[in-house]
Amino acid sequence: MKINGNAIKPGNVIRHNGRLWVASKTSHVKPGKGGAFAQVELRDIRDGTKLNERFRSTESVERVILDEVECTYLYAENDTHIFMHSESFEQISILEDMIGEPVAFLQGGMRVSVSMYEAEPISVTMPDQTIVTVIEADAVVKGQTASSSYKPAIADNGVRIMVPPFIETGTRIVVKIEDQTYVERAKD
Repeated sequence: MKINGNAIKPGNVIRHNGRLWVASKTSHVKPGKGGAFAQVELRDIRDGTKLNERFRSTESVERVILDEVECTYLYAENDTHIFMHSESFEQISILEDMIGEPVAFLQGGMRVSVSMYEAEPISVTMPDQTIVTVIEADAVVKGQTASSSYKPAIADNGVRIMVPPFIETGTRIVVKIEDQTYVERAKD
């Protein structure tokens, strides 16, 4: 689908220079001399490289529509993670690099959303939160106030998370996957 260069919005996926890019920032510029243009910050979907590009309103770019597919995480095999399509039960292999840092929070049976382009996986969207178990937590230092002090803890997936002083080893906690922060104690 062709759109004008000044109609690109953050989150749009476009084909530019033979590659797929997602727009992360856009700003419209009207210089005193010459025509208006859109300054767009693009990120390559496959390798994450960034590109700043100018698009005039007379230029057209190809907007790409991705298919969102619900999948269930099955297991890891070396640096590849295997997911199962929720409707067709087809297995989809995705490289660890494509998932990024949140890969540490993948758990068997976890429901994720996979963006596909021409039956090829492009990206994985994880749930907002997950539950992990604290396997190592520092002891509480007397005199610390509970309101603003946090201590480091290690989760069962190896990720270091800052937690409140009352969290002990063996406690199950809810963690926000996006920035790896403590949310609350898990309800059992």
